[in-house]
Amino acid sequence: MFRSVNPATGAEIATYPELTPAELDAKLARAAAAFRHWRTTPLEERTALLARIADRFEVERERLARMASLEMGKTLATALAEVDKCAAGFRVYAEHGPAMLAPKRQSLTGGGTAELHWLPIGPVLAIMPWNFPYWQAVRFLAPAIMAGNVGLLKHASIVQGVAGLLEEMVTAAGAPDGLFQNLAIKSSAVAGVIADDRIAAVTLTGSEAAGASVAEAAGRALKKVVLELGGSDPFIVMPSADLDAAVAQAVKARIQNSGQSCICAKRMIVHADVYDAFMARFSDGMRAVKAGDPFDPAIDMGPLSSFEQRDTVLEQLEEAKSLGATLLFGGEPTADGAYLSAGILTDVPLDSPLMHEEIFGPIAMVFRAADIDEAIRIANDIPFGLGSSVWTRDEGEQRRFVRDIEAGMTAINQMLASSPEAPFGGIKRSGHGRELGPYGMHEFMNLKTVMYAADAPLGARTNALD
Repeated sequence: MFRSVNPATGAEIATYPELTPAELDAKLARAAAAFRHWRTTPLEERTALLARIADRFEVERERLARMASLEMGKTLATALAEVDKCAAGFRVYAEHGPAMLAPKRQSLTGGGTAELHWLPIGPVLAIMPWNFPYWQAVRFLAPAIMAGNVGLLKHASIVQGVAGLLEEMVTAAGAPDGLFQNLAIKSSAVAGVIADDRIAAVTLTGSEAAGASVAEAAGRALKKVVLELGGSDPFIVMPSADLDAAVAQAVKARIQNSGQSCICAKRMIVHADVYDAFMARFSDGMRAVKAGDPFDPAIDMGPLSSFEQRDTVLEQLEEAKSLGATLLFGGEPTADGAYLSAGILTDVPLDSPLMHEEIFGPIAMVFRAADIDEAIRIANDIPFGLGSSVWTRDEGEQRRFVRDIEAGMTAINQMLASSPEAPFGGIKRSGHGRELGPYGMHEFMNLKTVMYAADAPLGARTNALD
């Protein structure tokens, strides 16, 4: 049984039954049957379905957003924005998907021609977290549908209401039976699903431990896996930066989703020449953050996703302070729910455990860097490599950061955010593979090389997906 709890109040919202082994097997059978049909469905039918799903998200946006706010505490405004982003994601693949799947042709040195075709591979299992409960699922699902694959979602236990609504939206849009299904199963059942011959591949967004476990299971089954794991993203501010803009975005980047985002800016690395000015303004901004009822439009952030998550952050703060870090302010439980006030840590030892962990809450770590070399060294001195944000108007410094920061993504003079068109993912212990854009769709497709003799008639060369 799964229990959904409102983190703003601690009140139970609903309970959801766990699938029995027989029910799980039936869902896997439906997925396999759906793939046999969907893999040959014309591209125009796929794009039409994606557009209809986007329509459902737009029509139901208030109901969808309210469920996310209730189950994991994000503000209603950000939940609405997340739903809108999902609709946009479906429309991007509906509009641009066929071009992403167009075959490529090239001449061969020995004569003749090769064509490269992207073909679907089968049911994809997605194991997704609670922090962006709709968008995390959609960024796997929209390209999967466009590719001709089918999707199975093992969602986080605390957002089963959201998971059910996701399946409802796809079904209501007229999707074939089994094209997308929610699997209400516990983590202990995941390895068995991955090993099942009806599953072609797996994608996970989550912790390092979850990623290692899923990768191990996928490796044993010789199945493709994409992992988007943790991050402790640097936010670097250099002397030439627009300081007002940098500070405003630093606050937003740290407290978005109550600090519960893999690409939240977690470590502010500030050049010594502007450190004091940045800290004065950044401290004012973080002190002004209002936490409260997610449905109150006047507040900046809601509670953390659960009392357990809040307590985890509190434990991290206590350990950091015991090792010499200074908590300037914040990090205080407030109200009756799973709230935590925004705060700033300084003097964090570079060899402390916190440098190898992810603070999933509204606490910023701030570091002083003497020059660009030290800024890059601090930025890279972690096991993660997901995102980064750099603030400088010096083009030479921009090129240096692009080249030398060890991360899958770098934003220049803006806060890092995901977009349906741009590949998303990291390196090092932040995982491997990419989501979104054409590359995210191609991760779970068969790149088939087709050889044609030099005298092959042109009519023989065609798009296998037409």
